[in-house]
Amino acid sequence: MLERVLGPLARRWAWLRTAICVQERYGELHGSILASAITLSAFLSLFPLLLVAVSVVGYVAAGATDLPGEIIGRLGLTGEAARAVTTAIEHAEQGRGAALGLGTLGLLWSGLGLLSALQFAFNSVWQVPGRGLKGKLFGLLWLLGAIVVLIASFVLTAAIEFLPGVFAPLALVVGLAVNFALWLWAMHVLPNRAVGWRALLPGAVLGAVGLEALKALGTLYVPRIVASSSALYGSIGVVFAVLAWLLFFGRLVVYAGVLNVVRWEEDHGTVTVEIELPKLPGVVPVAATRAGEALEPADGEGTRAGAGT
Repeated sequence: MLERVLGPLARRWAWLRTAICVQERYGELHGSILASAITLSAFLSLFPLLLVAVSVVGYVAAGATDLPGEIIGRLGLTGEAARAVTTAIEHAEQGRGAALGLGTLGLLWSGLGLLSALQFAFNSVWQVPGRGLKGKLFGLLWLLGAIVVLIASFVLTAAIEFLPGVFAPLALVVGLAVNFALWLWAMHVLPNRAVGWRALLPGAVLGAVGLEALKALGTLYVPRIVASSSALYGSIGVVFAVLAWLLFFGRLVVYAGVLNVVRWEEDHGTVTVEIELPKLPGVVPVAATRAGEALEPADGEGTRAGAGT
């Protein structure tokens, strides 16, 4: 549809033709469903992550003189909000040990679920089968590499803090570099195929820029959504805001993966294989989508089941 509407422009600009192919392939592979799976897995990972965060706050509060007062002062909270923060930190200090244990176990379990969702999405866009149990090992390998990249980013960010203010834009450069490294590492390790690092650069660039934009959105816009949603819907409004951000992230993952596949096909072509479909009464399929869905011939074309047999 897009190609018919923007055909002349697409023939003139290669990047527009690629963008159209990416959008059409995204729809053909049901990218929204893949993105929803990533969103749900990421959302479930937040609960054990919150437990770990609560335990860390509890340990910090146990060694600090007036952590609640410092947090309340920095955020400018008063009244009920200030009392809620004080109560939450007191509970965190009391149950920090149990929260750390349960949170760590839950984070490991939900983290593996998120990695499985990412692997499924990348394998789906490349149209390759998963690795099965072996994929868990590759997920752990990716996690170890991601931890190394994040530690390096923390060191660089801390170093930038000691530089003069004129070097402040370096923080954005470091953020983009870290995002790019994480995306490139994920696209190389998680899918069950090997095409080389160079073929993964377009998707890694898209993912890095898109994630930086989402981080800015989360910093500037999401707090406003949370505030307005909380006033209107209560605590559930915060859930709506977080889910919206995670849904954009899930779509970004799928689009970045599809971009790599489309660019690879533009450079190396495709192959045609037969697929097996259920035999149903009616029109005999003459083709299939990239997702393996049967396409029936247009009216007056093709043959009917049983005709000529």
